[in-house]
Amino acid sequence: MKWVRWWHVALLLCILVAFLSPLASSSPDGLEKVAEDKGFIEKAKDSPYEIIADYVFPGVHNESVATILAGLVGTVGIFALVYGGARVLRAFRREGA
Repeated sequence: MKWVRWWHVALLLCILVAFLSPLASSSPDGLEKVAEDKGFIEKAKDSPYEIIADYVFPGVHNESVATILAGLVGTVGIFALVYGGARVLRAFRREGA
């Protein structure tokens, strides 16, 4: 299978996972769980750059839809960064070759 087809499949899988994300466990992630169990969760500080806090898209009142939107925005954002970075690297390789 060609490389182009692989990243198409990977992008489609990421979008599918974003739609399935509301079905994920409501339990805290591993780091939060350990912090709660060990008693230092209260020392945690909010990140100064939270864009989509707690995986919920701001302004959307339906929690499932907000989670799906957050997943899609995150997936598309990361894809755009990686794709853009790959294009830049490809351009540098062509100039240097």
